[in-house]
Amino acid sequence: MILIAGGTGFLGPRIVRLLVSRGQAVRIITRDPERAQNLRNELVEVVGGDVRDLGDVKRSMFGVSTVISAISGFGMRGVNPRTVDWKGNSNLIEAAQAGGVEHFILVSIHGAAKVHPVELYRMKYLAEQELTRSRLAWTIIRPTISMETMAALIGEPLLKTGKTRIFGRGENPINFVSGQDVAQFVGLAVTDPAMRGEMVEVGGPENLSLNQFVRTFQAVTGKIGKASHVPLPMMRLMSVIVRPVNPTLARQIQAAIITDTTDMTFDATESRRNYPSIPFTKLAEMIKRDYVGGGGEGEMQAA
Repeated sequence: MILIAGGTGFLGPRIVRLLVSRGQAVRIITRDPERAQNLRNELVEVVGGDVRDLGDVKRSMFGVSTVISAISGFGMRGVNPRTVDWKGNSNLIEAAQAGGVEHFILVSIHGAAKVHPVELYRMKYLAEQELTRSRLAWTIIRPTISMETMAALIGEPLLKTGKTRIFGRGENPINFVSGQDVAQFVGLAVTDPAMRGEMVEVGGPENLSLNQFVRTFQAVTGKIGKASHVPLPMMRLMSVIVRPVNPTLARQIQAAIITDTTDMTFDATESRRNYPSIPFTKLAEMIKRDYVGGGGEGEMQAA
């Protein structure tokens, strides 16, 4: 049995579907079981539970050989990276050790570090450190920014309203990776013993600015629309003003500032060489798959 925490987010359902297609039994732990109803089948068990509650997590470990953590508290109201990405993972690691789990796969983030201006990166780093110090066999997957997440933020508004908004100048090159490709890395880690004890940096084949991201979305979908920009000085002011009343939005604005002003590129050469069986999806390919192909992931999310 494979336990998946974060099975109802952007990445989790892709991992679930991949594992089920291989005939592997999956248990999803989620605070909201209703969100996982479309994933239920004879191979998928859904249990209610909160990763912030150690008791819930321990109860979910019965019969589990592998744990996959794809949790994130970054963009969710009522939680935060400290309580989810660190403490939640800490609970999963503790419960996995107590439950005799063989292998723990942590989906972290490229650039996670002890000292980082964005809390998410610091909390992912703490979870990494705790996992590597544990008694568990482990694999850490460190993907760059998700294409699908960014498509939902700045691509889908273009389709729905004909307008979108870019936070910042939108000129800084950023590496985007498809969640489908990240799911393939996770799936390989489940079956390949050579990936145990490995920290795998995962990125996509292109470094694109947000302006290029929008132009690609426009070109592939044929939806031209209009893109406006929120200036950096206004973003810095907003991140301070909204923090007391909406810390989730403040975190997102702060992350957007960092994304617009620091090096966010990635060279996928080593990943291609080490994992040739895994596709490296380009942005245009993802957009065609999810927004133009008919019934794709993005269309379901937008519905």
